[in-house]
Amino acid sequence: MRFILNIVWLIFAGLWLAFLYLLLGLLLCLPIITIPFAIASFRMAAFTLWPFGRAVVPRPGAGGASMIGNVIWFIFAGLWLALAHLTTGIALCVTIIGIPLGLADFKLIPISIAPLGKEIVSTRDPVHIPGAVTF
Repeated sequence: MRFILNIVWLIFAGLWLAFLYLLLGLLLCLPIITIPFAIASFRMAAFTLWPFGRAVVPRPGAGGASMIGNVIWFIFAGLWLALAHLTTGIALCVTIIGIPLGLADFKLIPISIAPLGKEIVSTRDPVHIPGAVTF
């Protein structure tokens, strides 16, 4: 079932959302100081491309630097990416078949606002990590 959801997601939302993250990551590679933000953007592009079967969990040991980075991210990229997820989620919820995909898109909004200090893990991992956003 996850494979089918990922294929439908890829066709209707995943490709263009991943393209937005990749474009943002490339722009963030231009100034050297923003390369950590570019890496987070590339990670989110891969996750946005194929989200079902994976989860986003808080990274242990992520401290104040990731919090400050998330504030900077929100100001320059997070708000716009969250609006893209909101728009796509509403468009997907118009059809009955798209409702699960729209709900998954809404789950991506908090992650797009603050991606630093989080990691992407497989949901096939037998260890359940509290605070995980699963798809």
